[in-house]
Amino acid sequence: MELRTAGLTKQYGSKTAVKRLNVTLTNGVYGLLGANGAGKTTLMRLLCTVQRPTRGEITLDGQNIWRLGERYRELLGYLPQHFGYYPDFTALDFLLYIAALKGIDGKWAEGRSRELLEEVGLSGECRHRIKTFSGGMKQRLGIAQAMLNNPSILILDEPTTGLDPKERVRFRNLISAFSKDRIVILSTHIVSDIAFIAERVMMMKAGEIILLGRPDELTSQINGRVWECSVPTSRAERYAAFLNVSNLRNEENGNTVLRVISEQPPVAGAVRAQPNLEDLFLYYCKEESKP
Repeated sequence: MELRTAGLTKQYGSKTAVKRLNVTLTNGVYGLLGANGAGKTTLMRLLCTVQRPTRGEITLDGQNIWRLGERYRELLGYLPQHFGYYPDFTALDFLLYIAALKGIDGKWAEGRSRELLEEVGLSGECRHRIKTFSGGMKQRLGIAQAMLNNPSILILDEPTTGLDPKERVRFRNLISAFSKDRIVILSTHIVSDIAFIAERVMMMKAGEIILLGRPDELTSQINGRVWECSVPTSRAERYAAFLNVSNLRNEENGNTVLRVISEQPPVAGAVRAQPNLEDLFLYYCKEESKP
């Protein structure tokens, strides 16, 4: 299966959210990284036919997805960043309702719904109303509805929002098991989730994909630019104000270890560290990631 964009552009007035995007996606898990406003959600909405592009096209195995219409949407599972629920529905009734909207056979839908509720850890809550659920439980239900039709293309926008560490591990295992012979695209601010399960990483900046490749390939690009240095804790915030700091760790001796992305040693005595995806993100998106 091949999902391809050619010159894909989406404009909102004078703002260009996605800019002349040319990318080819095949089976596997793609992690989508980028600062707020980079164009990630717009790209996902275009891939899901929720929005139409201003210019360019998206094809699946050479066929335009808008011409494929319902045939394309039958292959698609989508969890938007802000997903709507019916608070008085039970978890099971909600999945059965979504199944009906998707035209899934009733008998098969009930079995599939119960199976997914088990997989996301909600089988014991299947008869409880959604309005009684925590944010993490609602998010797990959203993941279940996206997978309901056993999609060939699964697109998840911030799927781990509200999940505790145990729930995130369950989610990663679920996606890893599900992703064989499918295209899975997930966007999240929790970079470690992508590091664990993404076979390839796409990084967006200002509406363009600036990086695409395996995590180890991409992080190797900044070898020699990640440093760790120990500074007095009383001066750590002062250093962090002008250095590109990806992490800091307080020690019992009154010092703080800073992890810094820099072309040169940030302070005397700094030692090189092995780069990771968070370092890569901050290297390319330092300005955009500032609050």
